[in-house]
Amino acid sequence: MIVALRTFAMLCAGPLIILLGGLPALLRTGQVDLRAWVWPALVLIIIAAALRARRSVLHAIWAGLGSVGTVLLFAWLATGRLFDLWPLAWLGLTVLLALGSGIFIIGQRWLGLGLAGLAVLSCGLAADPSLEWARERPALAVISALPLFWREGEGGVQAREDAPIIRILRQRFDVRPVDSPLSPKMQRVDALLLAQPRAMSADELLALDGWVRGGGTMLLFADPLLRWPSSLPLGDRRRAPPVSMLAPVLGHWGVELRSPSYTGEKRQMLADGRLLTTMAASSFALRRNSNCRTEHEALVARCMIGRGQAVLVADADLIDDRLWLADEAMPLKRGAWTADTAGFVVKQLGDGSIEPRVWVTSLVGLTTALRWALMAGISWAIMGSVLLSRRKGPFLLRPLQAEAST
Repeated sequence: MIVALRTFAMLCAGPLIILLGGLPALLRTGQVDLRAWVWPALVLIIIAAALRARRSVLHAIWAGLGSVGTVLLFAWLATGRLFDLWPLAWLGLTVLLALGSGIFIIGQRWLGLGLAGLAVLSCGLAADPSLEWARERPALAVISALPLFWREGEGGVQAREDAPIIRILRQRFDVRPVDSPLSPKMQRVDALLLAQPRAMSADELLALDGWVRGGGTMLLFADPLLRWPSSLPLGDRRRAPPVSMLAPVLGHWGVELRSPSYTGEKRQMLADGRLLTTMAASSFALRRNSNCRTEHEALVARCMIGRGQAVLVADADLIDDRLWLADEAMPLKRGAWTADTAGFVVKQLGDGSIEPRVWVTSLVGLTTALRWALMAGISWAIMGSVLLSRRKGPFLLRPLQAEAST
């Protein structure tokens, strides 16, 4: 009985330790990336070595299979999606190398140490690569009163600093800050990002409408209740307007920006699998003469205007890095994103190269997935301790002590 309990404990240690070891990365961002479990998988070196010495090779393999299966079951239940090939391949490779290291490290020390080194190397190489600089970058104009190119409350050249969303856009576009739609720079750009701008004159609104009708692509963020934190006092001209000033041009396009129905934060899953986090988001209502259609519970309106198109989003807080980034110093690391905002923005501007991440569907789904995965890992350990309880037999079922005595 004591032997069976010890066997169960060793078989159970791998799946539970590895599963729980990947949870901190998941809880930090909400992403379910199998590469978060490659470093915890190194514990299999110790567990496999202990099982090989005291039980058998098959016990070590059983623990490795249980560890992989437990993580895969958890990831599938938490997301409701199948796994991407490369993260699965990196996890499988790391587990295989860790098992081999643990099995060989006692009898063939150098081989075991070599496999352990390869396992550590695979963990380092499994890291999600940073966003790459695109070879061809279309010209993108940005008009905004939000602090996207400067640090709020500071002056002079020292205040210049790109916000995280701008740093990502620079990887895909030639970003050009523009003060007004009347600027000559507008004639030499391919797309326009218009995010909660200051009030525009009639000539500026007319120029904006004409630029889109002439074949331009525009992504517009209009917010009737901006919640973007600001250290500047109310009334300061450097502060972004608290409400959208684009009602005239929106009405001309047959779109009306409604008042928000709630003032808090909301995580919304889109049809393409992207996750967005909004703050006091509004919605659009279409008039009869509108050539637009709404999407995602009317958060987005997509309009065909002349030969151009405009994508309207009823929340400017959406691009605030506090709503989509866990570490503001790492916007180019997709593993640090807490929402797909950056990929959504880039896609609407004409570049769909940033694939959506894999997200936990809900807190209830997360706890349910964790409960069933833990139960599966424990059940697998019980099954192994019963089926592999023989002390003598073929090589795979012999403990190391038994081999030495023979």
